[in-house]
Amino acid sequence: MIKKITLGILLLCVAISCYQPQRDCKAFKTGEFTFNYKINGETKTGTFIRDANYSIDYYDNKIDSASIRWVNDCEFVLKDIHSNTAIHYKILSTTNDSYTFEYKSAVKDENKKLIVKTGTATKTK
Repeated sequence: MIKKITLGILLLCVAISCYQPQRDCKAFKTGEFTFNYKINGETKTGTFIRDANYSIDYYDNKIDSASIRWVNDCEFVLKDIHSNTAIHYKILSTTNDSYTFEYKSAVKDENKKLIVKTGTATKTK
């Protein structure tokens, strides 16, 4: 009896450790997307349009453009055209119409603490 319970727990642990979230990143390389963000505790919605070379963000009555360089199918770096600030994005999981991602500065600065944030983008077109 104890052997069966131990074996069952072991098999359950193996099954759980093998779980991989869905990641169909290629479906999100281009298109039109919406995302939510917070400013001073207020949640707002922005949009961005991404093609093979650029991402154009529309948020808080502003337009921001960045070049895009794909590291692999699920990771890319956006480099702001005006400030040259670079942000590294990693797609963590996908659904049929959205993806969850984490992002952080692509340039390490020893004087600043590295902050990693997460978000979700929904594909609208």
